[in-house]
Amino acid sequence: MTAMQTTSSQTLSRERLPAVAERLFDDGWRLALMAAHDDPDRLRVVYSFLRPVGQRHELTLEVPRDDAWIPTLAHCSFPAGRFEREIRDLYGIRPEGHPMPKRLVRHGHWPSGYYPMRHDADPAPRFNPDIGSYPFIPVEGDGVYEIPVGPVHAGLIEPGHFRFSVVGETILQVKARLWFLHRGVEKLFEGRTPVQGIELAERISGDTAVGHVLAYVMAVEDALNIDVDERTRAARALLLEAERLYNHVSDLGAIANDVGYGIAHAHTQRLRESLLRHNKALTGHRLLRGGVTIGGAHLRAAPDVALLRRIADKAAEIVDITLADSIVADRFAGTSTVTAEQAAHIGTLGYVARASGIPIDARRDHPALHLDDFQPIVEERGDVLARFRVRAREVAASTQILATLAPHASGTRAQDPEAVTAAPHAGAGLGVVEAWRGTLCHRVEIDASGTLARVRAVDPSFFNWPALPVALTDTIVPDFPLTNKSFNQSYAGNDL
Repeated sequence: MTAMQTTSSQTLSRERLPAVAERLFDDGWRLALMAAHDDPDRLRVVYSFLRPVGQRHELTLEVPRDDAWIPTLAHCSFPAGRFEREIRDLYGIRPEGHPMPKRLVRHGHWPSGYYPMRHDADPAPRFNPDIGSYPFIPVEGDGVYEIPVGPVHAGLIEPGHFRFSVVGETILQVKARLWFLHRGVEKLFEGRTPVQGIELAERISGDTAVGHVLAYVMAVEDALNIDVDERTRAARALLLEAERLYNHVSDLGAIANDVGYGIAHAHTQRLRESLLRHNKALTGHRLLRGGVTIGGAHLRAAPDVALLRRIADKAAEIVDITLADSIVADRFAGTSTVTAEQAAHIGTLGYVARASGIPIDARRDHPALHLDDFQPIVEERGDVLARFRVRAREVAASTQILATLAPHASGTRAQDPEAVTAAPHAGAGLGVVEAWRGTLCHRVEIDASGTLARVRAVDPSFFNWPALPVALTDTIVPDFPLTNKSFNQSYAGNDL
């Protein structure tokens, strides 16, 4: 059985929006996303709120083209303030009264007045030289200096710039500058059929193929009123846990590697390779692409539960050995702490939130499949050690969920997605899943012709990136790689 979902919505004036939104926040609702729309006759902004268990509420604000502004909600929600800045950069809708209205997505070389998500935007704009460096806040005083890191990094890391203001080795503040790889993903969805959107959703962030495609197809199914049977839900939940498992196992070794404990990294990479091969047996793809379709799911083979249990046992052994090393344990403990108050204010999700004592998890709060006695795995310290322990405990939990779901998902066959979506039908829908980094949402609008008019995707990294500089305050510079890996946020998922 799935949890009951309740959805409500209302259209507001700009004058009423702040009071209604504040009341929702006071009543325990969370702003999951904001989606701007360029309609033929006006602009529009949709605010999607979530509250356990399974409650959804949407506010819609119509915005005149010739007076394109919205009242800011930054005073009552930190994530809202960032959504507003993103919308300003991409749609030209100004957040009136915003306390920090500087650009978020746009870099200095973007043409003035160019808003790429507008329908009349030039598809091949002429970019200028950078008209000015990003306005980092300078820190001055005796012995203070700056260390720039990035945006180009060694290896395969995606681009991001980090500006450290330090005294000696102690970090006074860090500013992260992202959005160096804006790909226009949401624009690429427009005009596609729902089926054609699947391959794009799977590629938003490579290590979260299942999370993104599942949120996307659930949003399409919500928009088109497509029912999904329990066996399909079980297969999808199984794939989601398989994705969580190989990423967490990999991270356990990678975190240890950043304090020089390379032996743990070597062994977890061996386990990760076994899991990737197991993924290919499940769906035909090492990153689990191809397993989720609109209205269905498909497993090429049943999970090898015995193999998964052996891998989980080996991972637990590696964790024990790693934490038994006093130097490793000392580097983890107390490093880069995010308090529960800070995590709640920033709006963190996933293992970052749960490591700070916040029990937020869509598997319980917005379940697509009922998991007996499931409770979020929570640690209280909020430091690197806590983020490591949450992952370690989730490896065991995901393995148990996979073992439980395996018999119920066997024999699953995908429906023909073209047949499922053949009849033109307009609608809007929201998909919410607990991806391996945290709660992930897609909101979809389908027009009367049956094509995608708008797809809004929000990776949990959008919420978690701002917590990294907070965690690094008063930390030492050599602990930056360790801290960054303990967060392990997606650049691509953040920069659509």
